[in-house]
Amino acid sequence: MTQQQEKSNYQFKSQKSSQFRYFILLGLLSFLFLHSFWKYGVLNQVIGFILPKAQAQVPVIKSPNGFLPDWSRLKFSNMIISEDGKVTFQANGRNETRIWKSGQSIATFLKLGDFEDTELSMEKLNLSTISRTQGIRLNQLRLSDFQLMNWQTLPSLSRAVPGLNNRLVKDVKPLDDFLKRQGIFASNRKIGNLLQIPRLQRIRLGQSINLKNYRITDIPGIDQAAFERFAYWQESFINGVPRLSDLSWNNFPGLLNVDLSFVGKVDLVLREIEANRVRTISGSYQQGFNVPCLQDNCAHAEMSGIGRSTGVQWISGKYQKVRGGFGVLRVLNNGQEPTGRNPFGSAFKQVVWDIDESTGSMQTTMFFRICKTIPFIGRTCSPYFIGPVPFIQYREKDPIILGQPHSIP
Repeated sequence: MTQQQEKSNYQFKSQKSSQFRYFILLGLLSFLFLHSFWKYGVLNQVIGFILPKAQAQVPVIKSPNGFLPDWSRLKFSNMIISEDGKVTFQANGRNETRIWKSGQSIATFLKLGDFEDTELSMEKLNLSTISRTQGIRLNQLRLSDFQLMNWQTLPSLSRAVPGLNNRLVKDVKPLDDFLKRQGIFASNRKIGNLLQIPRLQRIRLGQSINLKNYRITDIPGIDQAAFERFAYWQESFINGVPRLSDLSWNNFPGLLNVDLSFVGKVDLVLREIEANRVRTISGSYQQGFNVPCLQDNCAHAEMSGIGRSTGVQWISGKYQKVRGGFGVLRVLNNGQEPTGRNPFGSAFKQVVWDIDESTGSMQTTMFFRICKTIPFIGRTCSPYFIGPVPFIQYREKDPIILGQPHSIP
C-alpha cells in the first residue's frame, strides 16, 4: 500500500469515527431534550400548539349571555358516546342489561322512558310530527319499524289510537288478521265491541302476527297517537321510533327554556394538579351543587362574575364523583356520577371533562341516566353515569350559563 493510500484510509476511518461520535452525542442530547419536555409538561404544550384545536362537538349559538346549544341542529343521532359501558339491573320483576360501545349513538341504547318527565316532553310526540318534519312517508314504513307495536294488545291499541274503537275490523287489516289467528271472525263488527273478550287482554300483536307484513298506515289514525298513550311506551329505544333519532330538539314539545339568571365567564382553566377546592358550584341534584373537592386532583374551571361569584370553581367530573340517582336505581354505578351541573334541564348533565391549560380551553360533556316507572312505587332514576358525549367547548373569557341553583359557597 502506498503512502498516499494509507493517508486516505486513515482520513476515511477518522471521518467515520467522528460521524459515529456525533450521532451518539446527538442521540443523547435529543433524549435529554425530550425527557425535559415530558417531565416539565412542555411537550404537551408544544403538541397542543402544533395540532389543530379541537372544536365543539355540538353546534352552538354564541351570545353575551353564554353559549346555547343550537337546538335546531342538535339530534340524538349525532350524540356519540366515547367510552364503553355495561350495566345490568332489575326493574318491574325482570333483569335488563344495557351495553354501549365507544363510537355508538346514544339513540341505540337509551329508551324513551329514560327521558320521561324531563323538559323535552318527547312522550307527547307522534308519528305525524316526525314524518312532517323529516319528510318521510309513513306508508313506506312497516309496523315492525315502530318498536312499541310489539307490546300492544287490542285493548291497549284501541286506547292509544283515536277513533279506532269505531272502525270495522275489516277496515284494519292487521287487526282483522290478528283476530282470525285467535279464532275470532268478526270482520263486520266494530273493534270497540270486542275489547272485553278475556284472552284479548293479554295476547300481544307482535306475538301473533308478523308486523313486517303491514304498513304503519294500515292502522288508521296511529300517526296521531302520542307515544305516551301506548302501553309500555317507555321500553322503546329511541331508534325504535322511525326517524326520532334524526329529529332536531327544537321539534320536541317541551323545548328547553334556559334560565339565564346565573351566568358567568370562564376565567381560568386549571388541570388536575390543583387540590382541595372548596368554593365549588358543581355537584348533583342529590348532594347539592356546592360539593367541595377534597382530593389531590381537582382540575377545574374558575369563574368570574358579579360579586361573590368571582373565583368559584366548576370541578371536572373526570376526577371527582358525587352521589346521584333516586329510588331503586340509585344503586347503579355504585351510586356515583361525575360532578357537574344541569343548566339545560334534567334530560342530561353537563360535565366539565378535559382541561387544556396550554390553549386555555375546556371540553364539557353530556352524561345521561336510566329511568323507570315501577307500578305502585313510582319513578326511579340511576345516577348520570352514561357518557361522556362531547358537548360544548369553552375558552377562557367565554360566557357560560350556570343555571339553577344560584347558591355560592
